[in-house]
Amino acid sequence: MKKLVLSMVAMMSAFCGCASAQTAAHEVKAREIYARIISFRTAAGQKQMPAMVDYLVEVLRAGGVPAADIAKLDVEGETALIVRLPASKPDRKQGRPILFSAHMDVVDARPEEWQRDPFKLIEEKGDFYGRGTSDNKAGVTALVSTILRFKAAQMKPARELVFAFVGDEETSMTTTRRIAKHPWVKDAEFAINTDAGGGILDDTTGKPLIYLVQGAEKTYATFDLIVTNPGGHSSRPREDNAIYQLAHALEKVEAYRFPVMATDLTRAYLGAVGKAQSGPMGEALRKFSADPTDVGAADVLAKSSEFVGTTRTTCIATMLEGGHAENALPQTAKAAINCRIFPGVPVASVRDALTAAIGDPGVEVVVRGTPEASPVSEMQPDVMAAITRAVHAHHPGVPVVPYLESGGTDGKVYRIAGIPTFASSGLFTKPSEMFAHGLNERLPIVAFYQGLDHIYRLAVDLSRAR
Repeated sequence: MKKLVLSMVAMMSAFCGCASAQTAAHEVKAREIYARIISFRTAAGQKQMPAMVDYLVEVLRAGGVPAADIAKLDVEGETALIVRLPASKPDRKQGRPILFSAHMDVVDARPEEWQRDPFKLIEEKGDFYGRGTSDNKAGVTALVSTILRFKAAQMKPARELVFAFVGDEETSMTTTRRIAKHPWVKDAEFAINTDAGGGILDDTTGKPLIYLVQGAEKTYATFDLIVTNPGGHSSRPREDNAIYQLAHALEKVEAYRFPVMATDLTRAYLGAVGKAQSGPMGEALRKFSADPTDVGAADVLAKSSEFVGTTRTTCIATMLEGGHAENALPQTAKAAINCRIFPGVPVASVRDALTAAIGDPGVEVVVRGTPEASPVSEMQPDVMAAITRAVHAHHPGVPVVPYLESGGTDGKVYRIAGIPTFASSGLFTKPSEMFAHGLNERLPIVAFYQGLDHIYRLAVDLSRAR
């Protein structure tokens, strides 16, 4: 009778994806970890990252990970964690280490703006709510769960597995750079990044359409538009005004369109998505994939926030500041323009394009910091085959294709360090329900548990663990 009851519960779990129906020990533990780490407000300035790292170390040590295989990093006030599962036989003929990565930090959330407490895991109508549920504490949980499952089963990987828990992906990525140089990591053959890559569900039916593996990222760069002026008393207006001058420049930036661009990777991605979609958007995707010079198709994609970033460089105003007193003419006005630059396009050429589009020598265009371009990671057949097997375990037959990330992750740091990086989270979601960085972030409950299984399968498969 007990076996029959457990079988029925397992069937219910597969059918409804309800968290309450999860009975496997590793799933119960994973949910416990997920809830606990969501409660840590690991946003910049909140100083809760050390406490979260201490909690994870406690969980890992209790799960059988020796202290010698855990490394805590403190870098310029930021905290990160690296854990390794040594190879069963330290023999490089078996292959170099494999890196798995997730980031622990989140974009902050103001509780007063949310409908639910953002730092409490809440189950509601088939979703998990909370800041970081999708970006990227589901990935953190999947890595920890995989390590614990290896230890519980006394499994030994033929190749060393290294798990990186990044502390500042949403800001400076300083810990990622230190991780990439760590002795356990620097010689990794490749990395699996849980912070991107995933499946798309049809917004209406919920049917799985396609699974995407991130193999490249656009360059992230922010430019400041700066206007200065002698200013004066507000009762004595001048013809020139820093705020108005900046406003005119912003209108020029808004109207400017960077040239359409395409690579073999982006054409393959858009074509595969086009085959899975119907209607005008599907038709435009297929046409663009076949011929990137098709102006009509490019114009349709330019109106889609989901696809415009895959077809060109984009720049958008994100922040404004200006003036110093309500009764004074502004002496300075400044706007931040955030750009996501197509692979192969120099940062300097984007600055030149913005300067030319604005056409006003009184508006200075200054790049922040030293943006770094990330190389494309050419897809490795063995990695793609393993990802495909893991995806098809839950979604048989779904197309698995590489894509260009229009946003950005710390995968670019690994790529720059010479570690090819493939992003694959195992999470399937609807485009309309992606709320990372926004209000009421959520993740389908069934996606969370499938994501756990996805990362575990990849670790076993790629490391030839026994």
